[in-house]
Amino acid sequence: MRLAERPAVRIGWPIAVGLVAIAVGYALSVGLSGYFVYLAVSAVTAAIAIMGLGIVTGSAGMIALCQLTFAAIGAWVVAALNVAEAPGGFIVWLVIGAAAAGGAGVLVGLPALRLRGVNLAVVTLGFAAAADVTLVQIQFPGSADGVAVLRPDAFSSDREYFFFSILVLAVCGVAVFFLQRGRWGSSWKAVAFSERGTAAAGQSVQTAKLTAFAVSAALGGVSGGLLAGQVGLPFASSFTPLQSLALYILAIMSGAHLIDMAIFGGVLWVLVPELLKRWGVPQDWGFVIFGVLGVQALTSGTNLGQGIRNVWWKRTDRAAAAKRSESTDAAAAASPPVDPVTTTTVATLDPAEATGAPVLVVEGLTVTFGALRALDDVSLEVPAGTIMGLIGPNGAGKSTFVDAISGFLQGHGGRVTLDGRDLSGLSPTRRARLGLRRTFQQDRVPPALTIDAYVRFVARRRLDRQDIDDALAFFGCPPAHTRLSGVDVGTRRLVEVAANMLARPRLLLLDEPAAGLSHEEHLALAARLRDVPSRFGTALIIIEHDLDLVRSVCPRLTVLDFGKVLASGLQDEVLDDPAVMKAYMGETEML
Repeated sequence: MRLAERPAVRIGWPIAVGLVAIAVGYALSVGLSGYFVYLAVSAVTAAIAIMGLGIVTGSAGMIALCQLTFAAIGAWVVAALNVAEAPGGFIVWLVIGAAAAGGAGVLVGLPALRLRGVNLAVVTLGFAAAADVTLVQIQFPGSADGVAVLRPDAFSSDREYFFFSILVLAVCGVAVFFLQRGRWGSSWKAVAFSERGTAAAGQSVQTAKLTAFAVSAALGGVSGGLLAGQVGLPFASSFTPLQSLALYILAIMSGAHLIDMAIFGGVLWVLVPELLKRWGVPQDWGFVIFGVLGVQALTSGTNLGQGIRNVWWKRTDRAAAAKRSESTDAAAAASPPVDPVTTTTVATLDPAEATGAPVLVVEGLTVTFGALRALDDVSLEVPAGTIMGLIGPNGAGKSTFVDAISGFLQGHGGRVTLDGRDLSGLSPTRRARLGLRRTFQQDRVPPALTIDAYVRFVARRRLDRQDIDDALAFFGCPPAHTRLSGVDVGTRRLVEVAANMLARPRLLLLDEPAAGLSHEEHLALAARLRDVPSRFGTALIIIEHDLDLVRSVCPRLTVLDFGKVLASGLQDEVLDDPAVMKAYMGETEML
């Protein structure tokens, strides 16, 4: 997502926070004693590594137990370039080490394309164990000969190097802030919540996962490179799998998907062992403490860092909420009126639409599951700018039809074309990008995003603020700044429809869009859907249980029964068909 699409204040304040952090870091570098300066550098390196874990684990929802292995790669590259006296100096070496770790992250992330949960954890932990054995054997360049890593000339002393590490932390924090609020960040949160929903929005699931691993690993590489400059002679004992596991638990416990909480986690990484040392307790007990707190975070769904953050920002959030309430009332007052729809409204067809070129053509679509034919030679056409209702008894094949058309079911018989283009073999992501979008019966809207971020993610095009506000107001959605975690499922369905409309697709498949809505919201949605073709230029196929909504919105109907087209045509003709009446009122269970 381009930064120009965001208000200037949203761009300016994280940079301002970074500058404040740099000023605080400078004051600490002057005021702290030598021993605490060393500990502070350790906290900074840990915070950067945890920040990376916040991306792959906190945002993208994948388990990575090898973060310090990526740090070891960064440290190894920096040490090797130092021994080779490569040009550019430490800062250039640090960037190269981060890039090397990022490349390793992509390779490690490849299994994540097919593995999840415990299986992925085993793979990443296995990688960490293998790398640990390798590092013990080969050691870091220069360690055997005592060739210490040279720090930057301007930051050679411990105090100066601590300030340098603060500069690096600030750069990493600002970069992560904008990545999290851009398209990559939205894709990470979306894929964590629903891979199908991510693909349906035109985002490659594979790209989302690999970029999360790459950025996370690159931050790990930066952390390791800084550690090499701190200690001079890095050793394998600083990057063991047990420490990677403890770092992962600390990231979970602190809520490291939040940048300030990643810094908080870095402080804990140093503070807990230091306190144990001062109390005469073996420092290894720190791993036990981290483990207990991590279990508490996983089982309760809350974490220590988030709790502290909530208390800290409570008053600020209340003040902001009051201001947003005023803007919400103003936006509601300015919302365009929507013509009411009653249950007696009947959709009619403009004669000009009857001759429109078809946007979607389905010919002989057949889907089998073993001996079961879920769809049997289904054919239909959807003219551009029209609304078709797809109805039928339970088990008629409606959901199978939607999955097949949108690309989530491959290998079926028949042919599907969009604007004359054959969609055979194309992935859901590719079909979405070509203009065929869909919604889902289940909630696929990631609650970790704001409405604004979700709409921009789904739309996949540059949007003005007014475009977003108008579409949200049209569908009766909350303001763009609202977090999706704070709205009910029915409202998230409306946001999902609005976001897909802003993508300007050629065809949108709405799978039970009124589910979870109240009666009033149901009628309001019907009124808005009737105006979608003229307002957005999008044809609709609506799969809905409620025949009242179908009658009021869909002038054309197609009825499926036992995987076959029972009837197709104008609404009154289809609903008066004896076969259709038998399907709904006979022994077949009604929708």
